[in-house]
Formats: sequence, structure tokens, C-alpha cells
Amino acid sequence: MLVMSMGVCASMFLQSCMDDDDDHSKIYPNALVTVKTAGTDTVVYLQLDRETTLYPVNLQSDKYKSKEVRALINYKEVDDDSQGYSKAVYVNWLDTIRTKDMVADLDTKNDSAYGSDPVEIVKDWVTLAEDGYLTLRFRTIWGNKKIVHYVNLVDVDGDDNEYTVEFKHDAKGDTVGVLGDAIVAFDISSLPDTNGETVKLKLKWKSFSGEKSVTFDYNSQASSSQTSETSWVSATTAYSVE
Repeated sequence: MLVMSMGVCASMFLQSCMDDDDDHSKIYPNALVTVKTAGTDTVVYLQLDRETTLYPVNLQSDKYKSKEVRALINYKEVDDDSQGYSKAVYVNWLDTIRTKDMVADLDTKNDSAYGSDPVEIVKDWVTLAEDGYLTLRFRTIWGNKKIVHYVNLVDVDGDDNEYTVEFKHDAKGDTVGVLGDAIVAFDISSLPDTNGETVKLKLKWKSFSGEKSVTFDYNSQASSSQTSETSWVSATTAYSVE
């Protein structure tokens, strides 16, 4: 699966929002959700958190039948029938995030298979584990827009009572340029069920200054937060992900 840095998404949102009564409140996302379908895939709904589901009155399910995806949205609540979900909402815009499965641990071959180019993981409101996904905002060097970067999440062996995953990045030689951010989500539901308990989920990666890690409080049945503060870098304007 591939990730490419693009600079068009934010400007597209800006243009669409400025055309809509110059309403600046619609420019930025106000939620990170999982786009899901129910029953016979005829209804699409949005999982906001463990307890809250949103029924989008203006989204068509045929665009989201293939698989669940994480997405940034800008929405407002409306008085329509919520169809049994927590709230009915009108989605001003929705930008899907590249959503991937984890890959197999190949031990000493991980670097050759998945790459070993550095990144920084950004402390941001979208960097979190929830709803069976680990969503990450990451920073690296982007130069040639024609070169596609590959990113993966490897399920590696951890210590007792600790789940450990590793973020891998293959820049395909595109290592000269400017720093920019991108967002990717990984389905971590294949990790062992925590059975309602909260465990430590360690994320490891190779940074520009060496090996780093950060720990999440992870519950496979609930939203989770980051607990380690030592490895973060601050957020900047995000590049969009293709």
C-alpha cells in the first residue's frame, strides 16, 4: 500500500468552504471517525467514539462499501431522524485517510522489506488508538512528488503484558526536500483482544535522531490515549495523504 504527499487537499477544502457563505468554521475538521456500513451495506454511519455513532443524512453508502476507513470530517448536527444512531448529522466534507492492515513481522528482513527511512511521529489530536485503529500523523522529508512513499505497521514481539508495533517507512530514495506531515491509519484489530482490560501498546519508529517509542493506554473495546510524552514533535500544517 502506498502513501504520497500531496498539497491539494487543504486548498480544496478552503475553496469549497469559502464558496459556502464564507463560513470559516467549515474549513477545519471537527472530528476523526471510522466510516462504516450496516446490515446489507445500504446504510453508512460514522463511529465517533465507543458510545457515539453519527448518521450522515447526505452520504451515499455505495462509495464506502469496499472496506472500513478512517476519515477526517467537518459536520454539524441536524434535527433529522437519526435512524437509531446517536445523532443525525450533515457532513460538510469528508476526507478519507489511507487505512491499512498491519503487515507480518519478518524479523531481520523488516528493513529490506518495509524500509528504514526516518520519520517523526507528531503529537496531535489525530494521533491516537481508538475503535480498533492506530491513526498516526507523521513527519518526514518530501521532495519529488512523482515518488511514492510506502509506510507500514509491523506487529513485533513485545515484553510481557505489552503489545508492541513498529512504524516502517520506505521513501524510495526521496530523501532530499522539505519536511511535511501526512496521516495514515492502521487496523490493529488483529492484535489480541484485551478483553476489556487496558494494556500498554508501544509504538516504535526510527526517527531522525535515532530510535524512539511512545506508549498508549490501549483497550481494544474503547478509545485510548497516549501516555508517554518524551518522543513527540509538535504539529505543523499537514500534508494530505493519497
